[in-house]
Amino acid sequence: MPEQTNQVEVGQRFPLTIKRIGINGEGIGYYKRKIVFIPGALPEEVVVAEVTNVAPRFIEAKVHKLRQSSPQRVTPKDATYGQVGGIELEHLSYPGQLAFKKDVVVQALEKFKPQGYAKYNITDTVGMETPWHYRNKAQFQVREIDGHLAAGLYAPSSHTLIDLPEFATQTDLTMKIIRTVLKLVESLGIPVFDETKNAGILKTLVVRESFSTGEAQLTFITNSPKLPQKHALITAIQAELPEVVSIMQNIKKGKNVLVWGDQTIHLAGQETIMETLNGVHFELTARAFFQLNPVQTAKMYNLVQDALDLTPEDRLVDAYCGVGTIGLSLANQVAEVRGMDTIADSIEAAKHNAAINDIQNVEYAVGAAEDLLPEWLDNGFVPTALVVDPPRTGLDQKLIDAILDSRPLKFVYVSCNPSTLARDLKALVHTYQVEKIQPLDMFPQTARVEAVVTLTLKRDL
Repeated sequence: MPEQTNQVEVGQRFPLTIKRIGINGEGIGYYKRKIVFIPGALPEEVVVAEVTNVAPRFIEAKVHKLRQSSPQRVTPKDATYGQVGGIELEHLSYPGQLAFKKDVVVQALEKFKPQGYAKYNITDTVGMETPWHYRNKAQFQVREIDGHLAAGLYAPSSHTLIDLPEFATQTDLTMKIIRTVLKLVESLGIPVFDETKNAGILKTLVVRESFSTGEAQLTFITNSPKLPQKHALITAIQAELPEVVSIMQNIKKGKNVLVWGDQTIHLAGQETIMETLNGVHFELTARAFFQLNPVQTAKMYNLVQDALDLTPEDRLVDAYCGVGTIGLSLANQVAEVRGMDTIADSIEAAKHNAAINDIQNVEYAVGAAEDLLPEWLDNGFVPTALVVDPPRTGLDQKLIDAILDSRPLKFVYVSCNPSTLARDLKALVHTYQVEKIQPLDMFPQTARVEAVVTLTLKRDL
């Protein structure tokens, strides 16, 4: 007979020993044979848990009292810890975070059990020397709270805005620009968006900093093309924030889960800013996707390069290429690079980035990797090396089939989701040997982990 959910009730309290950290950074324990998720709790801690939700297969709770603290527990830097996402592991020491991120990869492999997983070489997580102030982009909502303007992030699973005067994972410059512009907007009386009334103008401030130049781009996301006091605002920004060399406006009308609209207007300064990674220059538009942690991104591309061990004869496919960052950084080592992405703007940016770097042995196409790779194979193209950097959903089955059909000798899988990585490896390891899994911490203070996986074609095929 199944266990009755009413045996445990919301508000009920009980002592609990935390066994490990789950994939979302929450503490995990067990009560009456049911898994309990507790945000903010750490392994080896003994807590008094207070139930917040009861589901058929799990319980959600919060820490009512901490009876025994972990030696890995530290004081969070942000006063808003626990109120917003993006800093859910600030209470865990950085060595503890790196160990957890390796363990998340292990947990995923144990769940999906790809062939031979127990013997995989999983190395220690590559971290940052200073795991703070690494995010080169801030995208903060703007609202009025208690008569004053606030800029920050929503509380999890809500539209309650949490004002963020400080945020320890953002760069100092992005925060300086956000707070200065917020004061200017308030002083000029520019109306901000009100979700309850579906009225007002300014919705979101977006700032991106170039680590290589120290320059920044500012984008106003607005509810209409109108931007009252536009000229006074631009003049004040240029006077107070000389680092802002590009000012843009994006139009996104009405209430919607999507932050960006389709129309972007150039207001002042340059239309783009330049970033450089491993000697390759990238020109970034307001909407261009670019990795949020350039320091770790450069390390990741070096790991990819080492794993592929390229030669001048290699023909490399860069699947999910985005604006071309990985392929362009490797183009000088191979005969040819071919990349694809489903977003046309990204492919245009990749072609442009190839041109400004005078890289001529690359070809980029709009389309899904699972459609284009088989097409290229049918037309006689034979890749010798492949790098995939898929979204969190992992590889499409058609792409897996195309990879197993073309069988490039060198294959690197860059993963941002250990669960879908482990699932995909179940299909890949019948043809490929997992040589190494290298976790990398792209987002310190969060539960997210990247992994660079080196695969080689099995010799007995």
